[in-house]
Amino acid sequence: MKRTRNASLGSLNSFSIEARASQLLELESRDDLQSFAEEFQFDPGQDLILGGGSNILFAGDVKGTVVLNRVRGRTITPDSKDTVLLEACAGENWHGLVMWSLEQGLSGIENLSLIPGLAGAAPMQNIGAYGVELADVLDSVQALDLANGSLREFSHDDCGFAYRHSRFKSEDAGRYLITLIRLRLQRKFTARLDYPGINEELQTMGVANPSAKQLAEAVIRIRRRKLPDPAAIGNAGSFFKNPVVRQSEADSLKTNFEGLPVYPQDGGKTKLSAAWLIEHCGWKGRCMGRAGVSDQHALVLVNRGNASGKDVLKLAYAIRESVQNRFAIELQIEPRIVES
Repeated sequence: MKRTRNASLGSLNSFSIEARASQLLELESRDDLQSFAEEFQFDPGQDLILGGGSNILFAGDVKGTVVLNRVRGRTITPDSKDTVLLEACAGENWHGLVMWSLEQGLSGIENLSLIPGLAGAAPMQNIGAYGVELADVLDSVQALDLANGSLREFSHDDCGFAYRHSRFKSEDAGRYLITLIRLRLQRKFTARLDYPGINEELQTMGVANPSAKQLAEAVIRIRRRKLPDPAAIGNAGSFFKNPVVRQSEADSLKTNFEGLPVYPQDGGKTKLSAAWLIEHCGWKGRCMGRAGVSDQHALVLVNRGNASGKDVLKLAYAIRESVQNRFAIELQIEPRIVES
């Protein structure tokens, strides 16, 4: 277990925002996990579990300890004639895991290509993109209970998945350190092409009947074109959730605002495009001090150079107020906000 006192967190978050922690613990093996469970008293009020840092905004320092689970490993177990269980330790890079699964001839997560972060963080917010959510393929989760040091298994239903949501992000936030995830993947590929833009990209590629690898490549091409690379300019991807409203509310908005994209959901609900709302409030490409809105995608807030977390948060609040005033829709922030 590697320990660093008064640690910088600037290189550990995709916004590239400087913050510090009193202590940084890096867990690199199963023995480290066991030692951590036996020796460390985790305080959710002061300590923080940090994955790949792609869904967090530091608007202040961490008073206690930041824990990095970097334990890696992946195995495949036959599940049925048509499916397998892919077990991945929490420290596996998510995109690397997607690419590796495709090399094994497995499918089910190709639409989730190029999502930044680690496997252990994927269930926390139920990552999703291009018509697929992690909940569609997740079988179960193993996690360390930080309250008593025991390992616990969570079935799919135990996880409480919803849109960008799970129990690990809400009622049990800060209680569990996810150690591994199990995904039920398919041996026979069935393409998920219903999300806008996928078919158009495949046509551009000259592909009529895509393989899983070709579909992944289409997703990667779209993401690279639409979303700024955090290595080039600090960002955490989508900063706001797409709002989900009642069908009647969506119908009223469409009547008043021509061109508003709507996506019907189960239970008489409709998902709206947060990016469209933000862009039609005039924010796309605009700056507020050292923070700004990407000119590639209105849903992405960026660090234009030496921005603080408070700079980004101030911009986010201004955007949220604009959308509320014009559309009577309250946007919800997606990344976790850490304040002193």
